[in-house]
Parts: sequence; structure tokens; C-alpha cells
Amino acid sequence: GGARLRPESRSVVIGGRGIVDVSAMTIADALAFLGDLTLTKSQTIIAEELLKELIGRLTFLRDVGLTYLTLDRPGPTLSGGEGQRIRLASQMGSELTGVLYILDEPSIGLHPRDNRRLIGTLEHLRDLGNTVIVVEHDAEMMHAADWLVDFGPGAGRLGGEIVVSAPPADVATHPTSLTGQHLSGRACIPMPSQRRKPNKKKVLKVLGAAANNLKSIDVDFPVGLFTCVTGVSGAGKSSLVNGIVYPAAARALNKAQVMPGKHKAIKGLQHFDKVINIDQSPIGRTPRSNPATYTKVWDDIRKLFATTREARTYGYGPGRFSFNVKGGRCENCQGAGVTKVEMHFLADVYVPCDTCAGARFNQATLRVHYLDKTISDVLGLSVDDAAELFANHKRISRILKTLQDVGLGYVKLGQASTTLSGGEAQRIKLSRELAKRSTGRTLYILDEPSTGLHFEDVKKFLAVVQRLTDEGNTVIMIEHNLDIIRTADHLIDLGPEGGEEGGRVLAEGPPEAIAQVAESYTGDALKPLLKENATGTTQQSTSP
Repeated sequence: GGARLRPESRSVVIGGRGIVDVSAMTIADALAFLGDLTLTKSQTIIAEELLKELIGRLTFLRDVGLTYLTLDRPGPTLSGGEGQRIRLASQMGSELTGVLYILDEPSIGLHPRDNRRLIGTLEHLRDLGNTVIVVEHDAEMMHAADWLVDFGPGAGRLGGEIVVSAPPADVATHPTSLTGQHLSGRACIPMPSQRRKPNKKKVLKVLGAAANNLKSIDVDFPVGLFTCVTGVSGAGKSSLVNGIVYPAAARALNKAQVMPGKHKAIKGLQHFDKVINIDQSPIGRTPRSNPATYTKVWDDIRKLFATTREARTYGYGPGRFSFNVKGGRCENCQGAGVTKVEMHFLADVYVPCDTCAGARFNQATLRVHYLDKTISDVLGLSVDDAAELFANHKRISRILKTLQDVGLGYVKLGQASTTLSGGEAQRIKLSRELAKRSTGRTLYILDEPSTGLHFEDVKKFLAVVQRLTDEGNTVIMIEHNLDIIRTADHLIDLGPEGGEEGGRVLAEGPPEAIAQVAESYTGDALKPLLKENATGTTQQSTSP
């Protein structure tokens, strides 16, 4: 009957409940059940340590705001923020001391309200006698830290140095630290001079959205505006945008074979000619794929190499400079530059190719140069360096400019897709769309694009989003970053809580309107930022 256990296992009960019943409880209900258990003296001796462990782990899950989740909730249905905090719980529920904890952006997917709970948890771990090292871009987390190590001054070849290592207050006053400038308010992410107004005749309307925890809600997305969907983790944002809007639009506009979540109807798709979902999935799953091939700039670079005097002398065409087909590539590694060593019981290891030493091409191909660079040298260039090299080539320059616009000037053209972060992959996808001729009728859907972005990166990214919207396109974004949320034209705030306590539309409208809604946690977090902006005081990026 879906219980996954034999009748004998299901028949064992404690406190009148079987294991299937307890698994179906929410974390809050499970805590109450364990707290109310009445045990005999002998049972207490057996269960004491177990109950202590169970209550400790459940209490941790409660403290990071996951009381609404059921214990048997399938992993794939969890949002990014929920998954992150559950992984934290599995590591931290034991309350060890003398441990070094290293966390990589634990604030990903967390609403500002949940973020404060997470900071409290990390402070608790520190107070127990542990050391906590966090890689983070969140300003509130930085302000709460005891010590900051700021790397820079730029990214890629312009970085790799420690700009300042000091308490947050000292970093904030450091003259050359970009992070410090944003923490102190000397630099900020500018607010738009005016917000675009919705056209009531041009609306993407979702009727009766009831996927997962959504409460049969009707939602209007204004066409031609930059809209952010906000709310605490588990409020139903992904269910609405990724589960209903994107699949329904993709079926209608792109003829995709995907099934949208439960809803009655979706109207207004005639205002679009295509839908683009820019998510954080990898741009490729092998070292062979890279930013150059994904953005199609490699096709133009190969054609350019084929026009050189040396290439024409040897009779080489563009195919000679491809590492995906026979001819010019190194056949030992088949153009990958690395060979895969399969490790039993461990992840596969990639080592540089013995024949080409990672160059990817054979010696005959490497005889051809463009401005003293071989085709292998070009793959090793950063986007910024390549933009200088190909400054006189209009098509190549235009594509590289889009990568620079989204803040990826430091990424190497030939960097293996497997080594790119989710945020980098998402921005490479965005740059590919920017390089195409805009029709002004595209629906762009982005899921937390601020992941892994510094304040300066967010500033560049927002300029790109505003440019897309200025061209008449519609941008729908799931986001928790307050710097991005406050620059949107329109907000759709879901909540008030996560799980069964969420799934309702709390408020719709510009950020100023959301800030006036008493039960909105997003509005509560926005209010001080919008107030600062209105009074003309220095804007401090997402300060606590």
C-alpha cells in the first residue's frame, strides 16, 4: 500500500504509532510525539540515549525553520534551501566539539528570515568550541562573522591575493577592498530611477495553481516587466515557476514534451514567441564541453584560424581546429586534453594526456598561429584576454562581450564544464541568450541567479537583466537576494510560511507595496532598505 514495509514491520507500535505513522509526521509533530512518550522504567533505560539523539536532531531541523517538512518527504521534491539545511543537520546534529566545519555558501536558497536562524546555528556551533569556516557572499553573514578573509582584488588572473584579513568592522573601512566598500555603504547596487508600470492588457495569468503545497491560487505575471517571486523556503516558489509556468509555456511555445504541475489554465502565452529557462544545471557533463563551445564562439574562432596564411598553405579548413572530430586533434585523448583513469570505489580521475600534454591538438595543427597564438593557446585564455586578442573581429568580440557583461571575464575559454559552479553555468547560459538577436518577445525564467555572486557581480548581472527587460522581454526570477528584489519592477510574495502553511499569494506589486504588508517576511526585510533609499542616505547592501 505504498508503506514500503512488510506487515510484520508495520505491526510494531510505540506509543500507539507504527513506524510508517511516525515517518508521515511533520518535524514539529514528531518532536511533540517523542516529547509526550510515556515509558516504563525498563523502557526508559533502553530508549534514553536514542530519544536524546532523535530529539537533538529534530530540534536542529526545527531551529533552521523546517518544522513543516514530513520525515518521509522524497529528496527530489525538496527546494535548494531545504536540502542545504537538511545536509547541515546530518553533520551538526551531533553537537561535537573541537571540530573544524567548512561550509560553502550555506545561505543558498535561504530567505533573509531563515538566514538569521542559520547564522544563529553557526554561532551556536562556534560557542560549543568548534571552528567554522564559511565561503559566503551574504552581507548579513559577513557582519555576523568574527573574522573576514577577503580575496581579490579582482577575479581570475586579477585575483588570488588576500586583500585584507581582519574583523568585519576593519574590512568595512579598508580602502581597496570591494567587499569592504559594500559592507560600509561606500559602494552600493543602485536602485532603478523608475520602475516599469504593468500593462493590464498584457498579462501572463496562471489560474488554479495547485501543485504540491499551492492552494489553488491565481497569479498574474505582467508581460514586459522584471518580476521576482519571493517568499520563505518551501513557500511554493519553485512549484509555481518551475513546476507550472515553465513547463506550460515550454509545451505551448517550444513544443517541449514536459508535463506542468496541477493547474486549471494558463492564459497570455500569445504575448511570447519562446521561453528560455536559465537554470544552474551544468552546460555539459564531460571535460570536453566548455564556455567556448557552449556559446558557439568556438565556431567563429575555428573559421578565423582557417583563414590564416599558414592554414591555407597546409590546406586546413575549420574542421582541422575542432577537438571533437578526427584530423587536427590529438587521438590519444581524442581532443579532451586529459585521459580518464577509472578508480574502483572512488570517483574517476582525469590526468593530462601523455601525448599532447593537455594541448588537445596534434603537432601539425599547432603549427598554425593567429597573432602568435596557437589554437591551444586560445583555449587557455581568459575571456578578458581573448576579448583583447579578437578585438578586431566583430562576431567573436560580440559574444565575448556578453560573457564579460555577466561578470565572467575571468573564466577560461577552454575551462571544463565540470569545473564550473552552478552560478557560473547559469551566467554562461544567460550570455548565450544575450548573444542572439532579440525579438523582444521572450519569456526568461531564472532560479536564484545570485548564487555565488559578489556584490559587484550582482551589479553587472542586474544591468544585463534590465537590458533584456528594456528590449521588451519578460523576466521571471525566483530570488532571495534583497539587492536584486528591491530593483525588480514587480514582486509576487508567497507564504506566509513553508509547506502546508504556505502556498498562498501574500502580496503582489512593486517592492514598496510589499514592504507595507504586515505578514510578509520579505516586506519586513525590504522595509529598512527602501526607507534608506527614500531618505537618500547611503545604501548599505543587505545590511542586518
